Amino acid sequence: MNKIFFFLLSFFFVLVTPVFAQQPTVDLPNFSLYNVPVLSPFDIEEQIAPVILDGRELFQVGSFVNGENSLTASRRAAEINRKLEEAISSNIHPQLEVRNTNSLPTIFLNDSYLFTVTSKEANEGQSLAQTAIDLQETIEDSIVRAQQERSQEYRYRQYIIAVVVIAIAILLDRILTLLRTYSLDRVWRFIIPFQATSTNSQELSLLSKIRIGLARILLWLITAYLITDLFPITRSLRYEIINSFWNALNAPLFSLGEQSYSIVSILILLGLFWGLITAIRTFTKFFRTRILHRTGMSRGSQEVIFIITQYGLIFIGTIILLQIWGLNLSSLTILGSALGVGIGFGFQDIAKNFASGLVLLFERSVQVGDFIEVNDYKGTVERVGARSIVLRTLDRVSIIVPNSSLLGDEVVNWTHEGSISRLHLPVGVAYGSNTETLKSALLKAAASHAEVLRHPAPQVVFKGFGDSSLDFELLIWIVEPSHQMFIMSDLYFKIEKELRDRNLEVPFPHRDIQFRNPNLSIGLSDDVENALRQWLTNHDRHHVDKRD
Repeated sequence: MNKIFFFLLSFFFVLVTPVFAQQPTVDLPNFSLYNVPVLSPFDIEEQIAPVILDGRELFQVGSFVNGENSLTASRRAAEINRKLEEAISSNIHPQLEVRNTNSLPTIFLNDSYLFTVTSKEANEGQSLAQTAIDLQETIEDSIVRAQQERSQEYRYRQYIIAVVVIAIAILLDRILTLLRTYSLDRVWRFIIPFQATSTNSQELSLLSKIRIGLARILLWLITAYLITDLFPITRSLRYEIINSFWNALNAPLFSLGEQSYSIVSILILLGLFWGLITAIRTFTKFFRTRILHRTGMSRGSQEVIFIITQYGLIFIGTIILLQIWGLNLSSLTILGSALGVGIGFGFQDIAKNFASGLVLLFERSVQVGDFIEVNDYKGTVERVGARSIVLRTLDRVSIIVPNSSLLGDEVVNWTHEGSISRLHLPVGVAYGSNTETLKSALLKAAASHAEVLRHPAPQVVFKGFGDSSLDFELLIWIVEPSHQMFIMSDLYFKIEKELRDRNLEVPFPHRDIQFRNPNLSIGLSDDVENALRQWLTNHDRHHVDKRD
């Protein structure tokens, strides 16, 4: 749809161009140049205005002070533009002459006064006479070229070029459309059917499709620029549109103190800030991998130095950047007040997490590489940020934990000030079991595991008498808390084998059912009741004998 619209728009320009070109004068409205009043010498400001012919900027003129005939730069440029357009419409070869008037070089066009050359039109280190000669040649060449561009032969040649440019743009747009829908291999086979290509082609990713879409937009913008550059009327319209758009971007958007800022200045600031952040991240990454890594410090200490260095450079660089940009930092007090109100109402959690991050950073209670347990999650701390930490669980899943949770809730840090920690493995055996045999079995199982430390040595603790078992606990020391789940699993396998080899029984709860009334009838036949009563009596006698 956009291709058809642009083609019709371009075709419209091609059709209407001869109508405008055949008119004696192309008088385009320029509100910034015309209708400017003549001012007194006290009101003349040091300014410049461009002299534009058919959308091309020829040169710039400044304000002119000559008693009561003082003119602004915009007024002078408007008068020069009008006289140049009259010379173009006359279809006579321009005759330009430089004369000295009141000790200043003056340019005459076809024996008619054009303008007086002043020091404001001269380049640095160039005399007024030489400036006048250069401007004379520039104006003459521009008028001759403008007259040629209004000839019928020139228009026909530009029509052909416009059609060729549009055809090439449509072809390229078609290729980009196919690339957005299909892979490059399928597009190549579509363009050249007999070309042997690979069959292992994949569809484009979303990012690639976005890039192709931006490339299509850029293609049609370039095409529009090239076509509008072919004809004087379209070139002039393009200049007016771009100039108006640029003036809108440069219009003051807001003010801080005595300084006003536009959209362009804000975009420049954002670009400089992005470059600053990129440079700081590159430097700090190099600092951490090439310098801190070779110091032999712990991973947590390296992360603390890295974060302090990164945020410190960003803070200092931002202040320097704002001063270079021209922002008066004293004017930030108003912005700071507004930001404080915003933080108080809408950014409470962000401020709380940021403050908690600073506390964690300097307190170092949780560091990178620590194995912690928080909110039913166990894992290794991969990164400590300004707002949150990244916890890598045993399932290799990253959990984002806000910093405020680490200060407000209880956190188990298994590696705080040392990675050696003790594990508790509860074990129960049946009543009547040999406790010494059980103790030796547990110690043997612990001694056979490679990750159980010999010093401190494993211990067996008798916890007490349970409802249906004798409760013991095996205490072991390990140096890798992140392996605790697998160490406990291996030990339980070994303990079960040791208990089975020593005929030690692991009990399970028993429940005895007794009938208080032996003559209780439950609605069954006499034979079934007698058989059930006899079975319950034998079961109770067997259970009592086993206890004894």
